[in-house]
Amino acid sequence: MNKKFTKPKSMKDVTTHYCSGCGHGIIHRLICEVIDELDVRENTVAIAPVGCAVLAYDYWDFDTMEAAHGRTPAVATAVKRVLPDRLVFTYQGDGDLAAIGTAEIIHAGNRGENFSVIFVNNGVYGMTGGQMAPTTLLGQTTATSQFTRRAEKEGFPLKILEMMAILPGVVYLERTSLYSIKEILQTKKAIKKAFQSQLDKKGFSMVEVISPCPTYWGLSPVKAMERIEKEVVKEYPLGVVKELAG
Repeated sequence: MNKKFTKPKSMKDVTTHYCSGCGHGIIHRLICEVIDELDVRENTVAIAPVGCAVLAYDYWDFDTMEAAHGRTPAVATAVKRVLPDRLVFTYQGDGDLAAIGTAEIIHAGNRGENFSVIFVNNGVYGMTGGQMAPTTLLGQTTATSQFTRRAEKEGFPLKILEMMAILPGVVYLERTSLYSIKEILQTKKAIKKAFQSQLDKKGFSMVEVISPCPTYWGLSPVKAMERIEKEVVKEYPLGVVKELAG
């Protein structure tokens, strides 16, 4: 007999505003499932920045704050230092974390701040019209790369996890995706590992989730998932990038 579908306690029963096929809704639910399983709902503080995820508080039934664009890690640092017993995590897109917030994320990791980051990489600025992001692939057309992204003009896609891996304060980094049930389950496992690492006071942790943006990729939801599997993960390989023992 199939298990009855139940809503996570940490998730509100509301209609999503996200575009059809967007990965944010999936990731939102995974986070809520993990928080329920860890039994930390009353002890959690999430920080979301400007971007598609700015309305996360409409869906999460636990404490959620907003931060200025790119400054989410700074706010998370303050919350965690003032309230060290809380589970604190940021929820950031690639335009936010890998562009205007590059310095914030690198220095938070370098300090070994004991909070977690859920980094949603869909390769474009989703909220403001589909502009090129630091993670946009070579050959990809966006609102601001009409001739596609070219290495000699716009540079190469930025691999944040590989950059962060050299920092001694960073204890856990993993890249996952949403293109299959197996990968969705792996994403949940990675989020849980990142949160548990924080609860164990190990240091900075981040999970990068390769997520679809059918609207600005100009694809159907199904084709967007296929693009992740066939194209995107070749540039952004899945798996654990760093995990310190102990």
